Amino acid sequence: MIWLWICFLCLVFVILALDLGVFHRNAHVVSFREAMGWSLVWITIGLSFTVFIYYAYELKWFGIGLSPDVVDGVVNSGRAAALKYLTGYVVEKSLSVDNIFVIAMIFSFFGVPQLYQHRVLYWGILGALVLRGAMIVLGAGLIAQFNWIMYVFGAFLIITGIKMFFIDTDESDLNNNFVIRLIRRFIPVTERYHGQHFLVRAGSKASKRAPVKGGTALRDKVVERAKKGALLVTPLGLALVMIETTDLIFAVDSIPAIFAITADPFIVFTSNVFAILGLRSLYFALAGMMDKFRYLKVSLACILTLVGAKMLVAEWLKEQLGEHVGLYLLGVIVLILALGVIFSLIIEEEKDISETE
Repeated sequence: MIWLWICFLCLVFVILALDLGVFHRNAHVVSFREAMGWSLVWITIGLSFTVFIYYAYELKWFGIGLSPDVVDGVVNSGRAAALKYLTGYVVEKSLSVDNIFVIAMIFSFFGVPQLYQHRVLYWGILGALVLRGAMIVLGAGLIAQFNWIMYVFGAFLIITGIKMFFIDTDESDLNNNFVIRLIRRFIPVTERYHGQHFLVRAGSKASKRAPVKGGTALRDKVVERAKKGALLVTPLGLALVMIETTDLIFAVDSIPAIFAITADPFIVFTSNVFAILGLRSLYFALAGMMDKFRYLKVSLACILTLVGAKMLVAEWLKEQLGEHVGLYLLGVIVLILALGVIFSLIIEEEKDISETE
């Protein structure tokens, strides 16, 4: 089993190395066409992995899938595992869209140049993979030890889904964010960008020509520390910290959501990984069209509420719908997403028509 994890992590490492070291070695503005092309590549890779999941669990490669899934108490066959992976992938992919709204807000607030946005997202997603991996291990351990935690996750998702109806992330003021205030309290922050650097050293040419945010007292502190060669955080570094922080917050929602589908750590982790890996290209493809999908957030709130409710009444649903409950759940999730997109496009078209009249 351990060899399967090692092989998968090596695959992810190779993909990330090729992404940054070969295909995106030089910083450049990602065009819509390029973003759409890479989005299709990542989605194809993510969906194709379903085939591997099927055969791995059907043939029990590396001893995987021998224990019953805590969620439904059934030993995953190839078909069951593939369906759970696919459902988990769709759920995580759809919930990652909400990340895009927040990322767009963060980039807008810090005025991150388009030239460096890909670099921020690359390292942000790399950190997200580590954080989510730790959370999955923790979540799987809790579910294995305390089965009742599923009901806590379900209630949490329902509350989160309801709150999402009333939260407007576009109006957030990041100056009041606790993490930003904490960093600025202890680490000087430069006002200008310094290429694609997240940090610059005090006393260097870059820091000498860079104004520092934080008032007179903080400026004096920078001058005092400059002799010691202290590090200064650039706005690009702040943007990276905020993306990592918000992804951790979103993971608190998305990780319990996939545990409603399966508690198999490998399925949970791989579906999360492939959903996140395509987040960068999806951002560049959709960032300019966020306003056109006004009802997509409503769809995501409905999905969270639905998945949470499923966790609370899982046994009853299985009695009513039989062994195909996972397939029905996947269909409903896809339908909710489709309706959110369709209604958004219809309303946007009617808005354009009314404005031209």
